[in-house]
Amino acid sequence: MAEEKEQQKSRRKVMQPVKDLVSGNFLAKDAVVKNLPYMLFLGFLALLYIANGYMAEGTVRDINKVTNELKELRSEYITTKSDLMYTTKQSELIKIIEKRGLGLEESYQPPRKIVVTEEEKEAIGIDE
Repeated sequence: MAEEKEQQKSRRKVMQPVKDLVSGNFLAKDAVVKNLPYMLFLGFLALLYIANGYMAEGTVRDINKVTNELKELRSEYITTKSDLMYTTKQSELIKIIEKRGLGLEESYQPPRKIVVTEEEKEAIGIDE
């Protein structure tokens, strides 16, 4: 009998904190009430930590998005630059001009320097 009573007491000792937790009575104890501001502060810090994690993930996603966009724009720039270099070659310009029928022809003579004398300048009315 004595052993049974001791077993029941030990069960009560184990079950009492569980009952207090389930019923909410542990919140009314002096130690909990005394440390409530500290617990609220810890809860606030936990919320800040979680929010910071979400913000960091969002920033990483934005950085990856901008990096991919930069790569696409760089490849588009290189392609456009290559097309421009090809189109502005003399032989390609001649083909384009002939297709449009502008009546322009390629000159095979080298350029010459035009020299205007002082007398010609005065006759034209150019003052330097």
